[in-house]
Amino acid sequence: MSGRAFVFGDNIDTDVLAPGKYMKAPVEELARHCMEAIAPDFAQTVRAGDVVVAGRNFGMGSSREQAAQALKILGVSAVVAKSFGGIFLRNALNLGLPVMVCPTTEQIRQDDRVAVDLVGGRVINETTATTLAGEPLPGFLLDMLADGGLVPHLEKRLAAKRETSG
Repeated sequence: MSGRAFVFGDNIDTDVLAPGKYMKAPVEELARHCMEAIAPDFAQTVRAGDVVVAGRNFGMGSSREQAAQALKILGVSAVVAKSFGGIFLRNALNLGLPVMVCPTTEQIRQDDRVAVDLVGGRVINETTATTLAGEPLPGFLLDMLADGGLVPHLEKRLAAKRETSG
C-alpha cells in the first residue's frame, strides 16, 4: 500500500470520522462528511490508496463502525497512528481497513508519499527515504484483511469447510 499522507493529530474521535448528524443517511453520504469538522476538504481530496496518519488515540469515542466504513468508502488504503481507540481498531480490521500502530508518526508530513508494510511492521516515507518501525499485524489478521474483513473471511472458511466435508 502506497499513497499520499493525510496527517492528523491526537484524539480524532468517531464523531469527526462519522458525524452524528449524518448517521441516518446512507453510509456513502456520511463518508462525504468524514473529517469535515477538522479538515473540510478531506473527503473531496482524499484518493484511493491514500493513507491517514495520526497521533494518539485515533478513533476514540463511540462504537460506530461507520467511522471505519467512511474511510474505506473514500479509498483510504490504511490508517497509521501512535495508538487507536480499541473499538475503532477492531471495527477497522473487521471491515477490512488496514491499521498499524507506529510510535513515530510525527516524522510524516502532510502530502508525503508513504508505503505501509503490514507484514514487516514498517512505514516507508518515500518522500524522505526513511523507514519507521511499527507493529506488524499477526498472520491471522493479515489473512482476514486479505479476504476483505471478518465476514468475507468467515464465509471463505465456511465454504472451504463445506468443500472438504461434502
